[in-house]
Amino acid sequence: MQINATNPSLNPYLQNTLETSQVDTKDFKEKVKNGEISGKTLSASYLVQYSLSAQQTSSSNLQAQTAPFDMKKVGDILDSIDFKAIGYTGKPIKDMTPDEAKAVVSKDGFFGVDQTSARLSDFVLSGAGDNIDTLKAGREGIVKGFNDAEKMWGGKLPDISYQTLDKALAKIDEKITSLGGNVLDMSV
Repeated sequence: MQINATNPSLNPYLQNTLETSQVDTKDFKEKVKNGEISGKTLSASYLVQYSLSAQQTSSSNLQAQTAPFDMKKVGDILDSIDFKAIGYTGKPIKDMTPDEAKAVVSKDGFFGVDQTSARLSDFVLSGAGDNIDTLKAGREGIVKGFNDAEKMWGGKLPDISYQTLDKALAKIDEKITSLGGNVLDMSV
């Protein structure tokens, strides 16, 4: 978990006053020792932070995936995406021709179903390891990010986004099941 010193934590399990500079203080360590900040609370906070990270990753990737379909509608969305943060260093999408835009979302394209779903699921799988609760939190973050992307889009996303979501969640669900977890209680 990374606690940002310039912005209060979005994590409801930690007080907004808990900043990076305070984590290493005697006061923080004393609160942990005294039980004011329990291991359970810290674990829960990690899950929430992880879910929020997965949500942001999901939302950014899925929003970028919609760009080639209606350039006017997504102008503002494109401006809000940090493409470098999701690993895209190609030609700016706003500057693409229709053929270039189609290529970037094609089967082998950076924002195609295979690569985008792999980025989403790999983010969760690598961050969660074999921890079922963390896998579920990451899965939940992807779903929330998808819902955020739908809201920004103003309704139903292009089919490619639903295909991407299904493929990413299937990979995460497979891991949860292989660890003996139950994916039936998780809804999209």
